[in-house]
Amino acid sequence: MLNNQLQQTIARDVLRALEEDIGSGDLTALLIPATQLAEASIISREAAIVCGMPWAERCFRTQDATVNIDWLVAEGERVQPDQTLCRISGNARALLTAERCALNFLQTLSATATITRLYADAIVGTKARIYDTRKTLPGLRLAQKYAVTVGGGMNQRIGLYDGILIKENHIAAVGSIATVLQAARAINREVSTQIEVETLSQLEAALQAGAKLILLDNFNLQDLRAAVSLNAGRAILEASGGITLENVREIAHTGVDRISIGGLTKHVQAIDLSMRFSGG
Repeated sequence: MLNNQLQQTIARDVLRALEEDIGSGDLTALLIPATQLAEASIISREAAIVCGMPWAERCFRTQDATVNIDWLVAEGERVQPDQTLCRISGNARALLTAERCALNFLQTLSATATITRLYADAIVGTKARIYDTRKTLPGLRLAQKYAVTVGGGMNQRIGLYDGILIKENHIAAVGSIATVLQAARAINREVSTQIEVETLSQLEAALQAGAKLILLDNFNLQDLRAAVSLNAGRAILEASGGITLENVREIAHTGVDRISIGGLTKHVQAIDLSMRFSGG
């Protein structure tokens, strides 16, 4: 069940996408008689984790409230090349007008869910979890963060308003790790506060200052192991930077609690999907 915030996000995303695409009207749809009905199928051309069905449905229903969509797969399901995802029937003009936006959402969100699942599967059996970042496509943050969860990942803060991440520039501007952590606590003790460190000495300083959530930025494997030992369970440790499918399991085995990967949402290679009308 989608919560109210996500339902509102879907409505806003779809309205913006359709307005951008249709503008003053779909000229090509005028080639089709206004009352003509049609049936179509959406097909995956490659293996993927399906995600974005609520966005796709809203695209079609915005153009034809009576459209019938029969999904043959579930949100989050793994599909294979040439597998039919759904069958759609309704007004032909409406289906054609909504097609590109519906596929854009499905292709993009399925891409994020698919790569997230690859990373999540790669660290099965370890205590680490895969997390996203704020490195999302403009305007699609909540949609992509939803896709991360569909793929088996976890969400960091949504934006600048619901959590504090202290980075190297914040430390430099304020003066020290201890001072900036004290300032963060003074702002709001109710939200998550995380501090980024780049060396083991900075980690020790953060721990001494009482940090409970620490991001280890671009630590190599040896330093990650040393960080886990130094930490001794005092704080939650998150590895970030330079993480790939080839090294993520090794990183998980160092004992870190979390692994954050910007590429889940910023390096998006859309899943190949297509919509085909029945009979041609």
